[in-house]
Amino acid sequence: MNVSDPMNPLPESDRALPLTGLRVVEFTHMIMGPTCGMVLADMGADVIKVEPITGDRTRHLLGAGVGFFPMFNRNKKSIAIDLQVPSGLEVARRLATTADVVAENFKPGTMAKYGLDYANLSKLNARTIYVSHKGFLPGPYEHRTALDEVVQMMGGLAYMTGRPGDPVRAGSSVNDIMGGMFGAIGALGALVQRSITGKGQEVQSALFENNVLLVGQHMLQYAITGQAAAPMTERLSPFAVYDVFTVKDGEQIFLAAVSDAQWLTFCDALGLHDIAGDPQYASNNDRVRLRPSLLPILRRRLADHSAAWLAKLFESRGLPYAPIRKPEELFDDEHLQATGGLADITLPDGDRAGLTAKVALCPFTMDGKRLGVRLSPPTKGEHTDALLAEIGYSADQIASLRAQRAVA
Repeated sequence: MNVSDPMNPLPESDRALPLTGLRVVEFTHMIMGPTCGMVLADMGADVIKVEPITGDRTRHLLGAGVGFFPMFNRNKKSIAIDLQVPSGLEVARRLATTADVVAENFKPGTMAKYGLDYANLSKLNARTIYVSHKGFLPGPYEHRTALDEVVQMMGGLAYMTGRPGDPVRAGSSVNDIMGGMFGAIGALGALVQRSITGKGQEVQSALFENNVLLVGQHMLQYAITGQAAAPMTERLSPFAVYDVFTVKDGEQIFLAAVSDAQWLTFCDALGLHDIAGDPQYASNNDRVRLRPSLLPILRRRLADHSAAWLAKLFESRGLPYAPIRKPEELFDDEHLQATGGLADITLPDGDRAGLTAKVALCPFTMDGKRLGVRLSPPTKGEHTDALLAEIGYSADQIASLRAQRAVA
């Protein structure tokens, strides 16, 4: 880890970040690898994103991919290098040897082809921590091409999310994002161990194994009961009141009562005294067994109330509830606004380049503060010249590299 100059202390905002002074060089694209770098960058690491001279292709995706690059590449610097050009490859190797952590998420064998794998880089710097993000950990599947949707399908998550016979992927890139998070967790553990042993190591994180962790509770349900878990749309709920209700004017709201005490509060708040006093609904398990007949009764009793009225009522009684929202509605969420859960970035690419947008921050605080945005997502090669100079290239050498199209 690089040590900051004690005679030139960092600003308070930077000194408070735990990974200040740590250098990360990432050879990443899409979501999984960039998420790892984003988490480390948010915690203060100097994260350098190595892009091809044409730029990371996620900069130019359409549809659901539009948000990939600006979401997962804040707080990073960009250097654009052509690894096919020998002098460009030398730049990448020299840069990688200055890193505390190197991260990548390309197909098995890709980094070895360029001498940028752990085996080669660790010979040049034994303290290197190398975080490899793959579709599968080493084994029979390791050479398969994996995507988030691929592992959701083969790993049981799509089955659990959809209806019987209609598997549906989760509505976010859950394995990519969590796989990157576990890569960052592994890197942090390796940094602690390196502080003791002085040696780096390789950390591996994988989409499929991440997905298996997500469905592990359903696997254990079968192991314990001998009964296969049903898709969430058909599951036997552990609670009687734990569902989405369609109410006045067709609005929807999620309502729950997950304990006997909450059940009594629920009935009292809604004036359901006849149901509360019925002994057949005395315990949670009694209500779960009678759920097929109880829920229609509750739906009829709630149908004339507005979602806003129910939300206010449940809030006042401390009962679980949730409005049914779309992602774009979260920009106006009062809690996110009040707690600093969203921060401004300048968009780097496309028709809206240079404009400001809100981005979701990592969902934790350190020393009571959210980890904010220090750098907006970089433009392609925005920091190429500065980084080349930092690792020893002269102005003439930089000009020569650019003439060779080794860097951009």
